[in-house]
Amino acid sequence: MRKILVLLLLAGLSFHTVFSQITEGEASLRKQRTDTVSGWKKGAVVGVNVSQASLTNWAAGGQNSFGINGLTSLFANYKKGKMAWDNSLDIGYGLLKQGANSDFIKTDDRFDLFSKYGQQASKSLYYAALFNFKTQMTEGKDYARDTAKISNLLAPAYVLTAIGLDYKPNSYFTAFLAPLTGKVTIVNDTALSNKGAFGVTPGEKFKGEFGGYLRAGFTKNDFKTEVLKNFSLTTKLDLFSNYLHRPQDIDVSWETIFVFKVNKYITVNLNTHLIYDADILFDTNDDGQITAGVDKSLVQFKEILGVGFMYKF
Repeated sequence: MRKILVLLLLAGLSFHTVFSQITEGEASLRKQRTDTVSGWKKGAVVGVNVSQASLTNWAAGGQNSFGINGLTSLFANYKKGKMAWDNSLDIGYGLLKQGANSDFIKTDDRFDLFSKYGQQASKSLYYAALFNFKTQMTEGKDYARDTAKISNLLAPAYVLTAIGLDYKPNSYFTAFLAPLTGKVTIVNDTALSNKGAFGVTPGEKFKGEFGGYLRAGFTKNDFKTEVLKNFSLTTKLDLFSNYLHRPQDIDVSWETIFVFKVNKYITVNLNTHLIYDADILFDTNDDGQITAGVDKSLVQFKEILGVGFMYKF
């Protein structure tokens, strides 16, 4: 029931069918409303994508299916004088049902709150502080292994705070380097914390880390060449090293979005997300199946390709 309510909340905010994945700085998918007096720039993309297939006496075979993905992406940025304050909230959720007797399974689930405050030190350099909170909203299961629970609301959740320098040489690129960074991993699920999931000590629900952090981003949607003029690209790379334990094991999160604009409303989107975290362990069996356990860390990868309508405001 919680899954359906989450999707209804996202759908109720949407007036147009869309499919997109939004990350910080993706200007091509957001229409900004600027208040020149207050210095605020605000905007949002809200939408739902639905897919369905029905087969009756179909000789070629196959299964009935129904899928739904919802997205809400909001931002509010403030710029006045030497001060800059960027804020964003991305919420995404998706479900898929295949076959008459199957249950809905989750295909997407994320909640990402981001805030960065900076004071200009020179033309391209800012003294900056950053806050980021990430989690998911519902229980996650390993459907390949008897629907075993492997994650849940606030299990995990990540809270990151950092102080450093933000380098902005132009409107396309930014690099935030923070030698002083605190990271807290939360596993607010007794069964998962007892297993030591996501790197916490078995039985504990919190894990603290202190280290260095790099967040680099590139966004471009005004290519001049004829072949690329309808394309936009956004890529974001996060790197974190824990000074206190195995600093050589660097946490990696790399998101990339390609958008091709067919016309004013129709777009083709390709979103990829690569994650590596040495504290997230998987159990590899002889048949190659994996489940959260106590074996070894693996590279995680997600790819979403979508075609649909988009509306921004």
